[in-house]
Amino acid sequence: MNRPVVVGVDGSPSSLVAAEHAARSAVQRSRPLHLVHGYLHPLGYGVPLNPYDLGVPAPTEEAQKMLEQAAADLTDRHPGLTVEVRQVAGGPGAALIEESRRAELVVVGSRGHGGFAGLLLGSVSTQVAQHGHCPVLVVRPAEQPIPMDGPVVVGVDGSESAALAVRLAADEAVRRDTALVLLHVRPADRARMVPEEVAESAAAGDAESADLLAAAAGRVRADQPGLSVTERPVQAAKPEQALIEASGDAALVVVGSRGRGGFAGLLLGSVSQALVQHAHCAVLVAHPYEQAD
Repeated sequence: MNRPVVVGVDGSPSSLVAAEHAARSAVQRSRPLHLVHGYLHPLGYGVPLNPYDLGVPAPTEEAQKMLEQAAADLTDRHPGLTVEVRQVAGGPGAALIEESRRAELVVVGSRGHGGFAGLLLGSVSTQVAQHGHCPVLVVRPAEQPIPMDGPVVVGVDGSESAALAVRLAADEAVRRDTALVLLHVRPADRARMVPEEVAESAAAGDAESADLLAAAAGRVRADQPGLSVTERPVQAAKPEQALIEASGDAALVVVGSRGRGGFAGLLLGSVSQALVQHAHCAVLVAHPYEQAD
């Protein structure tokens, strides 16, 4: 199945920046690009409760023109890129989550307008980052050109979710022709420890970090022998603090996801949530691919 790269577009500057990131990702992956606009019924719902009374809302001409103009601009900048546009009756978040079942990657901007506006990050971005069925790239607003320099940074903690994040991060680093930084964060030594306990705890923490990083780096180097890989152990009060700080010099941060099955139960871990909300660069949430129909 030739899964497309999907991006939500509502005409806002943030969504157009996301569309440019999505176009670059589609070119890197040799995949088609789908521009999707999820629109709401005039009363505020995706589809009327009684469609026999009101009818399913029709796509709007204004939104279609916006999508077609965005597609034309992208194909001008990326010759050879195949772009499809589509309006979907439903809330933007729900539309993109459904599209993610058949997508290679879903890209969302961190803010939008109309149906795409909402929380600190943006309600749609938050929904898709939490509930996507494939990797989700959350793009920051850009007052400057899209950064191409800087490494891809990924956290390592030995979990299955982090292992998937490391694999996707290595793939991204290869596509971007940049370095990969594997970062393991261990907690700061407790203040009430006596000096001997602090030294013993530090030694054990250093050994654990070295083992986790070496194992992850070994797998990456076996799969991607030409990739530059740096192992970076860090000590911090909270893992999210260290990762957010590391994102300041990065082109991309990749984080794992954590779910418990079912739409209502799918949740990002606290570290992933913090990165999605506060990282200084784009964030890739490493959801596993759902089996396509």
